[in-house]
Amino acid sequence: MSKNIFVSAGEPSGDMHGGNLAKALKAQWPDVQLLGFGGPKMAAAGVDLKYELTQHAVMWFGKVLGQIGTFVSVVNQADRIFAEERPDAVVLIDYPGLHWWIAKRARDRGIPVFYHVPPQLWAWAPWRVKKIRDRFSYVFCSLPFEPQWYEERGYPYAEYLGHPYFDELAQRQVDDAWVAEQKKRSEKWIGVLPGSRFQEIEKNLPMMIRAIERVSKARPDVRYAVACLTDEHKAKVEESVRQNPLPAWFHERIDLFVDRTPEILRLIDLAWTVSGSVSLELMYETVPSVVVYRISPLDKKVSKQFINSPYITLTNLLAGWDIMPEYLTDHDVDAELADWSLKWLDDHAEAQRKRAALAALKESHGQAGASAAVAGRMAQIFETWSKAK
Repeated sequence: MSKNIFVSAGEPSGDMHGGNLAKALKAQWPDVQLLGFGGPKMAAAGVDLKYELTQHAVMWFGKVLGQIGTFVSVVNQADRIFAEERPDAVVLIDYPGLHWWIAKRARDRGIPVFYHVPPQLWAWAPWRVKKIRDRFSYVFCSLPFEPQWYEERGYPYAEYLGHPYFDELAQRQVDDAWVAEQKKRSEKWIGVLPGSRFQEIEKNLPMMIRAIERVSKARPDVRYAVACLTDEHKAKVEESVRQNPLPAWFHERIDLFVDRTPEILRLIDLAWTVSGSVSLELMYETVPSVVVYRISPLDKKVSKQFINSPYITLTNLLAGWDIMPEYLTDHDVDAELADWSLKWLDDHAEAQRKRAALAALKESHGQAGASAAVAGRMAQIFETWSKAK
């Protein structure tokens, strides 16, 4: 019997997971009908996009409030789809808040709801597990300790089948010729990854620029590769660079590359990055990295009331220790970025120890196959439900 499944993702990383899950669902059910909200990767994988939700990716409190009207409209559109299309299931990928409301509309209409890559409630909002119990039929966790956390809070329908990000990394193609060509320009490179959202660039890139100035005084041989997601992101980075008074040599040592993140990670000796899925990429490529995420003093004050996790970085959560030094901060930490970088640049043995630790973590947790496992598990769950009717 053909399946009709609604899939929704609200951020670029979720769109990637949604695209890989769509391929796995098509492999599980060749005649499956997929529709939903998301972005270009889901569309390319065969999802009939009813709304390009990833264009509204936002984070932190003030930014979200400005889009309430849009979000209400999206929830209402989802409800109309549920009423008219009657999908067999809804799969929601991360993006708490909006997806919780979509989940409620689906459950109110008797449609089972799966959560794929759920938000880290245990870190910042453990009391919201009630919403999971009330609105979600099954949760596919992305971290190994999460199912037990849900079980202890009265929700036994959570399972860890691996992190789907490694599905993307395992199939990623890297232009090794490009990497080799850049290596000829300099033996030492630092990767600068200021984030995919404009507000992340605004908050984090200026301190990274100041860190470049610090490192360059001690190591003028180092070049800097800035990863830009799109031409629009590159323009935002260039604007930030223009706004900072910089010495003439700065522009000779920094390169802005668009859509070259996989190659940059192969090129560099170490990285400065914002918190996010990119930390898993850096772990996969065993790159010593410092993670930073600058927020406003108000956000920092509010976050202290909610964040219950010792780490903000996915790689550190997988490792159980700060394998990547991290800073959730309301002030500049350019000195810390520079200090870690000089330590790894000047002490080859120390850098190799860090790479070895990352390689061990990759071996234990960085395996592909999560998307196929989720699709297979969904088929088993559907079969169990069918027999129970």
